[in-house]
Amino acid sequence: MITIRKYNRQDMAAAMEIWNEVVREGVAFPQVEELTGQEADGFFSSQSYTGVAEDSESGEIIGLYILHPNNVGRCGHISNTSYAVKSAKRGQHIGEQLVKDSLVMGARLGFRILQFNAVVAANVHALHLYERLGFTRLGRIPQGFLMKDGHYEDIILLYIEL
Repeated sequence: MITIRKYNRQDMAAAMEIWNEVVREGVAFPQVEELTGQEADGFFSSQSYTGVAEDSESGEIIGLYILHPNNVGRCGHISNTSYAVKSAKRGQHIGEQLVKDSLVMGARLGFRILQFNAVVAANVHALHLYERLGFTRLGRIPQGFLMKDGHYEDIILLYIEL
């Protein structure tokens, strides 16, 4: 069983490794540089909310999400999230649980919309999940994402009202 709970400092090493795994893969997150041990706790703690997926039996952290404003001021009611699941645990619907939790948490924190700015078009599993959960496609930006191997992929923008 998976429990999603609020990040705490004891989760830092596991959360950093999962985050950095996605960064190293170079096919989903815009970041190029991995988080260092000095940066990680500050990064995860500074979000509006960081949720971690924990295996209830083993206590292992197997995924996470960060939730924060997409913009400031008059657009501060729009949130943005990023999700990461440990590669060995993918395909077990952990990402879906993270997305659903982020929708609840975003609304609880007063956000009215969750917007994705850059879902890589080749990430068909994520796009399918988001649309199944009710997200609406806003559009496509041709060649908006530089893949690790040097070629460009389109990115898809989506949103959902909370």
